[in-house]
Amino acid sequence: MKFTAEEMMKRLPLPATEKWKEGVWDIEPFEKGGVKLIFFAPKNTDYQTSHDEDEFYFIISGSGRIQIADSSFSFAPGDVFFVPAGVTHNFTEFTEDFATWAVFF
Repeated sequence: MKFTAEEMMKRLPLPATEKWKEGVWDIEPFEKGGVKLIFFAPKNTDYQTSHDEDEFYFIISGSGRIQIADSSFSFAPGDVFFVPAGVTHNFTEFTEDFATWAVFF
């Protein structure tokens, strides 16, 4: 299987929700054996909260900051972040072209 950022961007945004009023900017193209692949490319604001699974973020485009608990880190393409299950996190100050793959497990 092959997944591309270009393919995923064509499928976004998904319809708005109460939490994501500007549309949902993530899509899950794959899940198997408790592992999920997510493409995430929020616009304007990242409204996400903590998750029940551990996750890795693989930054593919854009730049900005990620807040993980009480720590803040800058990010750029090629960076990878690990976020343990239950830890509050979100992306801030990100550029319009920001996109990341997330792997939940």
